[in-house]
Amino acid sequence: LRNGVDLVRFTAEDRCTARNRLNLPGQGRLLLSVGHLIERKGHHIAIAALPLLPPDVHLLIAGGGPDRRSLEDLAQGLGVASRVRFVGIVPQAELKWWYSAADALTLCSSREGWANVLLEAMACGTPVIATRIWGTPEVVSTPDAGVLMDERSPQGLHRAWHALFDQLPQRPAVRAHAERFSWDETTQGQLRIFRQAIGAR
Repeated sequence: LRNGVDLVRFTAEDRCTARNRLNLPGQGRLLLSVGHLIERKGHHIAIAALPLLPPDVHLLIAGGGPDRRSLEDLAQGLGVASRVRFVGIVPQAELKWWYSAADALTLCSSREGWANVLLEAMACGTPVIATRIWGTPEVVSTPDAGVLMDERSPQGLHRAWHALFDQLPQRPAVRAHAERFSWDETTQGQLRIFRQAIGAR
């Protein structure tokens, strides 16, 4: 049984309202990367992709961890420090505002069992760009969900970005995809297993 997503906590908020609330620019496109600041999460790939992406694209990185300094140095060295904002650790109750403010979420991880951030973003109407690893293809399974990278690299993220924005899904369609992964469905599956186990005895 897979994890579900809290469809009450994670809801789509108006993008302009979300950006105003978070003091983000109203113009331009925002790419969001959420997770612990460690190599496995691939924030460095998102930063390295920025020079390849259109100049109106800015990257938001939410999370804390030991690699923050090296990520800041990377952005500085690539000349994109002005396009990267480290927002620190965001309480779960506030994440919906960041998801809603973004035009897309990226998850460049080298390994993930079942990444909650993908469904959380989609529940807020935000499509995703993710690496083709482990359980992720089961989550990003239709164009309404987003795009899977053809390789885990800045170039792969660049190509996936253009593929996504060439046919950008509407926010209600992204939300509808996430609704297929509600906790209610997972709970019903658990109850079926319990009944089968009890019946077998």
